[in-house]
Amino acid sequence: MIRINQLKLPVGHSERELWEKTAKLLRINPEQIRKLYIRRQSLDARKKPELFYSYVVDVEAAGETRILCGAKKPQIVAAPVEHYHFPVCGETALPGGNAPVIIGSGPAGLFAALMLARHGYRPRLFERGEDVDTRRGRVDAFWAGNSLDLRSNVQFGEGGAGTFSDGKLNTLVKDPAGRNRLVLEIFHEHGADEEILWKNKPHIGTDVLAGVVKHIREEIIRLEGEIQFGCQITDLVIRDGSVAGVVTEDGRTVDTGIVVLAIGHSARDTFSMLLKRGVPMSPKPFAVGLRIQHPQRLINVSQYGREQVEGLGAADYKLSVQTTQGRGVYSFCMCPGGYIVNASSEAGRLAVNGMSYHDRSGKNANSALIVTVTPQDFPDNTALGGVHFQQRLEERAFMAGDGQIPLQLYEDFCANRKSCQLGDVAPQMKGGWRFANLRAIMPEPLNAALLEAMPAFGRKISGFDRADALFAGVESRTSSPVRIERDENLESAVHGLFPCGEGAGYAGGITSAAMDGVRVAEAIAARWHP
Repeated sequence: MIRINQLKLPVGHSERELWEKTAKLLRINPEQIRKLYIRRQSLDARKKPELFYSYVVDVEAAGETRILCGAKKPQIVAAPVEHYHFPVCGETALPGGNAPVIIGSGPAGLFAALMLARHGYRPRLFERGEDVDTRRGRVDAFWAGNSLDLRSNVQFGEGGAGTFSDGKLNTLVKDPAGRNRLVLEIFHEHGADEEILWKNKPHIGTDVLAGVVKHIREEIIRLEGEIQFGCQITDLVIRDGSVAGVVTEDGRTVDTGIVVLAIGHSARDTFSMLLKRGVPMSPKPFAVGLRIQHPQRLINVSQYGREQVEGLGAADYKLSVQTTQGRGVYSFCMCPGGYIVNASSEAGRLAVNGMSYHDRSGKNANSALIVTVTPQDFPDNTALGGVHFQQRLEERAFMAGDGQIPLQLYEDFCANRKSCQLGDVAPQMKGGWRFANLRAIMPEPLNAALLEAMPAFGRKISGFDRADALFAGVESRTSSPVRIERDENLESAVHGLFPCGEGAGYAGGITSAAMDGVRVAEAIAARWHP
């Protein structure tokens, strides 16, 4: 197999043009190409409005050794052999003789369960929220004005918080073991488009992701795994420094010597329980901020050089700046053609997130503009100091909007006054909203960081700091505020307990959380047999 790097063609090219350009670079006839695999496609917009795709392709062709001898390196090389290998199962029996228990059905929990189920471990997964279909109905009803369900909402339920997001599947995690590719292949096997295997910034949208999650669950059950929805784990049984079981909310004890903690970044009650049980935890830095909305056409013009390009969807962006006070301010979870959603999960507290459907056809672009915070910003010097910090912001957001999403024009944010009317930007929201002064939500040093960053962002994207851009808040759930400590074997000091995924502080998005679930499944399998 031969790999070609940086193969460029204009956006809108045909499949035949791709084969012809490949043959030209290899100095062969297109008929000599047996198979062509796209490994990566990214957009090159440096000469906009001229736009190009840059490809990495692998080619099977006659006479590969001869072709490589005369090839231009490093553009043309032998394709690396990339295969994922699950470890050979260990020789020791599972501690306690019972199946592993997994807490949480977000990406980390689902992928840990899937990998263990595929290798005969019959895992038992417990999720406080509902299955994805029931959960979507519950969330839609909340956005329409019904009361918040504290157990099944945007944060809790099958698929985790990522189910109500843009469904981004890119990650910056280095991956020599091939877990990233494995995760994408599993998503594709269960209903995602094949393009996620090679697009530079793959996404599937909340609508497609819901179906994928459901199909993964069905495979786990087919392989004799067990999943219980509406069943919260409220305690651990620990004996002599090792896990011996879990306790459900109705008082049942489930015996097990292995527990995977894939609880997500919003399981604050579970964090408190773990702290009481002596599970080592520590506060960690994260970031908080506000969501901003612009017309999608403004972003398209900046990124593409025109409002619309045939063959390209809504444009995205990525911005960052370091303030004079040393705060990092950056865009996060950018949702082209998306919506700002009420992502609350606790009574009297309000948080927002961004969400896009697969087609990204909404009129607005939105992203979180977030500011780094550290334990020095937290109200107390405890493992849960970051949780308490988040809760204070969410309480202020709830009060500012009287229970609805608080909204403010950028010019009014600058002037520290409540907005009273919209400009030319119409909000695209899931959940009710009302005008407020968002300066009352975050500490003033964080507001100051945003105020300093916005003009810098406006110099990078013309119109980004337009007066009628819309702020909404508060974006407080960017990542876990705690780290549940684990060793090089991915195990807690409480033996048999495996902190996993974003909630435990070891991932930052759907793909990296799924990859961490795979890693934990590997760690369990390498030590114990089914």
